[in-house]
Amino acid sequence: MSGAASKPTPLLLLGAREAHRLRSDDLHETPPQAVEALLAKEQFAGPVWEPACGRGAISRVLESHGHTVISTDLVERGYGEGRVDFLLEFAARAPNIITNPPYKLSCDFAEHATRLVPGKVAFLCRLAWLAGLRRRPLFEARLSRVLIFAKRLPMMHRDGWDGPRSTSAIDFAWFIFDPTHMGPISLGYLP
Repeated sequence: MSGAASKPTPLLLLGAREAHRLRSDDLHETPPQAVEALLAKEQFAGPVWEPACGRGAISRVLESHGHTVISTDLVERGYGEGRVDFLLEFAARAPNIITNPPYKLSCDFAEHATRLVPGKVAFLCRLAWLAGLRRRPLFEARLSRVLIFAKRLPMMHRDGWDGPRSTSAIDFAWFIFDPTHMGPISLGYLP
């Protein structure tokens, strides 16, 4: 089940209250180049589940590369299936997951995703996510690769902005959990 074909309404046109409501739900749309960079380095066999699809930023890029994508989100945003609480799902909707998880729930999402699906899990998170005592056992047991962006991504919190993009002050990376990986966690860089 992929999302609707219509282009999302830019947040700037929604009004301050509606834009704030969406932001309070931890909506930070992923720049297409982040997904393109991941796909240039990683292969995903079979369908992909995007459990925090927002308005389809990741899903649209995956679909443009021929992937079958199941798009869900806790909030109904006009793309994919809304009102799906990923943390309450007990069956995998696809063998792989690619997502930019809600930051406040990122560890819960990672723990659940790596138990739920048999394939790869790729999370776009702040590079600083690598540090943290709570995530350490998960990383030591399941993390395979960290693909760090050599250049910072465009700001992900300026939804709907069609003008020039400024760079973010935050470093991001793709965190790859691959059940076929053997050996220590590897680091790589993305252009």
